[in-house]
Amino acid sequence: ASDVYKRQGFDIGELAVKSTFLEVCFLLLYGKLPQKNQLDDFTQRVTRHTMLHEQMIYFFRGFRRDAHPMAIICGVQGAMSSFYHDSLDVNDPWQREVASIRMIAKLPTIVAYAYKYSTGQPFVYPNNSLDYAENFLYMCFSVPAEQYKSNPILNKAMDRIFILHADHEQNASTSTVRLAGSSGANPFACIAAGIACLWGPAHGGANEAAMEMIEKYSSREEAKAGVLDLLAKKEKIMGFGHAVYSTEDPRNAIIKVWSERLSKLNGDTTLFEVSDEIERVMDEEKGMFANTDFFMASAYNYLGIPTAIFTPLFVIGRTSGWAANI
Repeated sequence: ASDVYKRQGFDIGELAVKSTFLEVCFLLLYGKLPQKNQLDDFTQRVTRHTMLHEQMIYFFRGFRRDAHPMAIICGVQGAMSSFYHDSLDVNDPWQREVASIRMIAKLPTIVAYAYKYSTGQPFVYPNNSLDYAENFLYMCFSVPAEQYKSNPILNKAMDRIFILHADHEQNASTSTVRLAGSSGANPFACIAAGIACLWGPAHGGANEAAMEMIEKYSSREEAKAGVLDLLAKKEKIMGFGHAVYSTEDPRNAIIKVWSERLSKLNGDTTLFEVSDEIERVMDEEKGMFANTDFFMASAYNYLGIPTAIFTPLFVIGRTSGWAANI
């Protein structure tokens, strides 16, 4: 779907089925899919950087418990530049590469810590025996008092979601990252700028807005009546249409399948059915298609992700694309 993918000859649908997120990260950073030995080396490099400097934990404690996670993540991301002085020169290719790998590795930990901080639960250190997506869910949902039970389907869904977020042309946040980089700002600051831009409800925050609407309805009938009422009032409905795509968002078909699969695994298909009905009504009444933000909202919910963490998940996935642009 992205120009980056097309230039390399890969379709986003194919990548979401056959590849892993770290393979896509490699593709974005180096311009080709990795051989097995290259992927093993890259995975090891990322895995070795998953821990945060212990002093960074004090940053989290300085925020209010009810702070939006994006505020925390933006602040801690920018603060990384005060710890890693050996990878601050954006004009040095090696330093850019080291910084990119550090950020891809550490942002899941930062996001998980922001979530844990908001719940009052203890931080969970990364477990380097787990794969990328599994490790993120482990840091979010495990607690010291109980044995954590990993679910392969949830892990795979999370990995695929990261792939769908990895890169998407010159949108607002990517352009912001490039603009910051053009000034000579260090890579950590560039990504912090991108995170701040992504926070906007017209960009990465759209999935939060979509979820707030979806969860108001408890049936297809309620959803249809509610959306028709919103359309009559000429109110904007988040999660539909796209500035780049004119007929469909190719990422939507992928995440819709995962949303339905997760709904059945969850045992409650209400959110998916409501989402499906809203999509049908919007197509019928306005000829508008759902973009990736729309079904992403219900997929996140079925993964147990609270709404406030929706946009931070976008950050984790998009960091690889931002870093490639730097």
